[in-house]
Amino acid sequence: MNTSGHAAADVRDDTAGLRLAPFRGLRYVPERVGSLAAVTSPPYDVVVRPDGLLHLESADPHNIVRLILPQAITAGTRHRKAAVTLDRWLADGVLAPDPEPALYVYEQHGDGILQRGIIGALELSTPAEGIVLPHEDVMPHVVEDRAALMRTTAANLEPLLLTYVGEGDGAGAVVERTVQRPPLLATTTEDGFRHRLWAVTDPAEQAAVAAELSHHQALIADGHHRWATYLRLREEHPSPGPWNYGLVLLIDTARYPLRVRAIHRLLNRLPVADALPALDGSFRVRRIESPLPAALEALAEAAAEGNAFLLAGDGGFHLVDRPDPALLDRTIRSDRPDAWRTLDATVLHSTLLEHVWRIPDAPEDISYIHDTQAAVDQAERRGGTAVLMHPVREEVVRDLARQGVTMPRKSTSFGPKPATGLVLRSLALD
Repeated sequence: MNTSGHAAADVRDDTAGLRLAPFRGLRYVPERVGSLAAVTSPPYDVVVRPDGLLHLESADPHNIVRLILPQAITAGTRHRKAAVTLDRWLADGVLAPDPEPALYVYEQHGDGILQRGIIGALELSTPAEGIVLPHEDVMPHVVEDRAALMRTTAANLEPLLLTYVGEGDGAGAVVERTVQRPPLLATTTEDGFRHRLWAVTDPAEQAAVAAELSHHQALIADGHHRWATYLRLREEHPSPGPWNYGLVLLIDTARYPLRVRAIHRLLNRLPVADALPALDGSFRVRRIESPLPAALEALAEAAAEGNAFLLAGDGGFHLVDRPDPALLDRTIRSDRPDAWRTLDATVLHSTLLEHVWRIPDAPEDISYIHDTQAAVDQAERRGGTAVLMHPVREEVVRDLARQGVTMPRKSTSFGPKPATGLVLRSLALD
């Protein structure tokens, strides 16, 4: 039983667990790019657009964002552009495959946290199989877009982040031995994080990793849409084959616990001046005359007592808490566990967005932003409303996942997330 409080699932009693396979990684050739840091990117859904996208595109002509977020007028054109770019970089020697299949040990160090894990090609499984557990719902249009990009490029361009709780010295011992050797690459990105990558090609070490993981299940910490994409594309291709696997980073949270942060909502078409009057009588609303850090502290204090949100976009902050219990009873479905019914994300989507504000969960109406300051800035720039969220506790995420209950989409942000661009997987090489 996991007693560490980290977001991961229990050790399995059988061997129908995780199956992680080595693969020939595609990596940037250092001599062909300005620097490894200049060609990396955060995961596609963390890039703040348009400012962050333009910044990354200008950092280096070969920045990985040109593959994960290609820019063109239509979706089909974007995806084809990514595929053409990938082919050109391979032909020009900007990217090159490693000589032999490997598992990759990956280390991130910064902001007071050290994270180490193993990157490999994980055999896919459905949630019903109980091997890889999702904890959030997904948005169909995002899955469709990721599937079209992955289908067109025939590549896994960035690893998902999965967690498990290790026992014994199998995979963990391989990781700790490996980091004593010189790395394949080392770089420090502009956020101050140091990244290092090693290849594990020894069959005995690969077997030790496989043996331990075969007794475990994992929680999807980050990458629900890409996991759903993997499963969709597996249905389109004959199995067994390369489409039966997907690129992941597995972190043993018994050794290296993750952080959990909130993902904020930007209501593009709802000004704060319209949002606040609609709350009259259903929530308590208080204006916070403080800068953002102090306003977030007030949010944390209110969240310790119940559902709470911080609205921004008009130059100030408004703390929204103490919802009317009768309103919650009318608007939140009763066939779910109490832990789900009392989530801030549940109350936000079921009560506020659907009932009070009547806002559809469509991309033109709601944007999901990880960075707090960016959410506030964009709300003020667009004349919309930023709904700032307080992080959910890790044990709630884990317990709901074990029950097979998914949280509202974009409820959590586990991290630190792996940098995109350090190692890619081409399905043509498997």
